[in-house]
Amino acid sequence: MRSQALNPGNIETKRVNALRALFHASLFAAFIFLINLSWAAGQTPNANFQSQEISEVDGIPVLIKNLPDWQAVQSSTIITNSVEGVRAAIGDRPVLANVEFIPGTEAVTATYPAGQLLIIEYTSPQTATEANFHFALALADNPSDPPIIFRRIGNYLTFVFDAPDAAAANALLDQIRYGKYVQWLGEDPYLLQKFERYFAMTSRDVALSTVLWILLCAALAIGVGVATGVIFYRHRERERLTRTRFSDAGGLTRLNLDDLTEPIVPE
Repeated sequence: MRSQALNPGNIETKRVNALRALFHASLFAAFIFLINLSWAAGQTPNANFQSQEISEVDGIPVLIKNLPDWQAVQSSTIITNSVEGVRAAIGDRPVLANVEFIPGTEAVTATYPAGQLLIIEYTSPQTATEANFHFALALADNPSDPPIIFRRIGNYLTFVFDAPDAAAANALLDQIRYGKYVQWLGEDPYLLQKFERYFAMTSRDVALSTVLWILLCAALAIGVGVATGVIFYRHRERERLTRTRFSDAGGLTRLNLDDLTEPIVPE
């Protein structure tokens, strides 16, 4: 029986088949990559936009991850850094006339059962405060039906459009957490309030700890005193029971006029 393992023709055939399979796998991977790229371009109005803060774990923008239950609404999530991108995502809303995107401002929107959520992130507390004032004034002057639920959360200005239930919309906004660390370029205007709060909380903790220690020491002292007294009392009782009874009359003669004293039996 002839062995085919060392046949050069068979080895060459296997090499060709392996290269062909690798080529087909590369074509398939490139096809999948192009599909994902076209999907991402369709989801993002500005295909060249890249968020300033990207997660180091999976490369997803941090602003998207701050959405409530962001993985469940990832298919409807759109992130942009322009007013035109926001209009393309949620429509031409009258309140968007007051939106001004300075460099660094980003926005993300997603669809929820409670309504269309929009988060606009500003780069500083000052710009967020100014934009918050303009938005609140515009919403008060031009109320809509259904009303737009608006709230500021840190440097985020959040909106819920087309909300059928205001309570559900507010519950949705409650799930947004702004976890950035704000660092003031100059002197912190809230430094005095922070010191006052720290002093008040520290004084309260010190006073509470002192009272607890005093009560603990008093309870311990009372307990030790009671235990020592009980032990000493029982010890004296045991000693008393072992002693012989005696009389302090000594050698005196006592008259037994009332017959209450037992007669003395001479030894």
